[in-house]
Amino acid sequence: MFDNPILKSPKNFLLYLLFCGGLSIVYLNLIIFDSKLDSTTALIDVLAFNLLLTGIGINYWFASKYLSIETTQIHKIIFSHLLGGVFVTLFWLIAGYFISLSLVANQPSYSTFFFNTIKLRVIIGLLHYFLLTAFYYIVIYYSGFQEKLVKETELKNLVTEAELRSLKFQINPHFIFNALNSMSALTEIDPKKAKQMIIKLADFLRYTLANNDRQKNSLSEELKNIKLYLDIEKIRFEDKFEFVEEIDEACKNTEIPSMILQPLFENAIKHAVYETLDKVIIKLRCEPIDNFLKISLSNNFEGESHKKGAGVGLRNIRERLALIYHQDNLLEVKKENGTFTVNIFIPIENKN
Repeated sequence: MFDNPILKSPKNFLLYLLFCGGLSIVYLNLIIFDSKLDSTTALIDVLAFNLLLTGIGINYWFASKYLSIETTQIHKIIFSHLLGGVFVTLFWLIAGYFISLSLVANQPSYSTFFFNTIKLRVIIGLLHYFLLTAFYYIVIYYSGFQEKLVKETELKNLVTEAELRSLKFQINPHFIFNALNSMSALTEIDPKKAKQMIIKLADFLRYTLANNDRQKNSLSEELKNIKLYLDIEKIRFEDKFEFVEEIDEACKNTEIPSMILQPLFENAIKHAVYETLDKVIIKLRCEPIDNFLKISLSNNFEGESHKKGAGVGLRNIRERLALIYHQDNLLEVKKENGTFTVNIFIPIENKN
């Protein structure tokens, strides 16, 4: 009963009453106005038949729901509703007749009037049944369609979230293994540095775990973790690289995908610092341009470094940006004049 859309929504119930009111006007025009009934008898007839029809109509929902278009053969639906329409109309006529007859004063005159108008009453009863049943089928189809859309949207969101989690967790673990190996060696050579490295690595992993469930973070927070990572690598490589940042103040509180910069710095360490004898300058720039936050990371290199510049790390970033912002042009890679540069464009969300 409570699944009935007419009873679930005040708006639908009001529309149903308007529909029944319109049918009552048809009833008055076809049956009552040309009759010679006195006003009291006419009022009793109108109220008895139309209130009864309004109450019966609410229950048509069950027939529409039981005889589903998706699971029931069409000929069975047609036959069942033809039979149901005839049965309901007969019930309505018999119940309405006896209710009215028990209330009117001139019963023989009313009986003659009733049987003279019975054909029109049958038409109105069947019309009410089939129109309302068709309305219920439309509601059932629309509700089912909306539920499917909601489920598909939820499924897409779950898939997208799973993909984003998977991509975010593909942080290159090599530096952790290398860091552990370095710590192992430093415990005998330089225990103080080994201790520093352990503390930095613990802070880095603590931040990573704390932000597992966050898809976005402010740039300033991301930089804190990047600096922890660079401190770890600094202990290993000492003066082989230098980090320089040029960050516009307007950028610091802007949200970016969490851990999106990590693979860029890992690439710079892996493809430049590892393979270059000269000192490497890793420079991070950030500035707002139009409706985007432009983040640029560049480093100098020599020889064949960055020959795999479009590797797993950059592909990871490209896919995450596309999933989050629904654009596939937010990553730009340049390799020229001994400098490798990656530009990321983060759409600035309008919070107004």
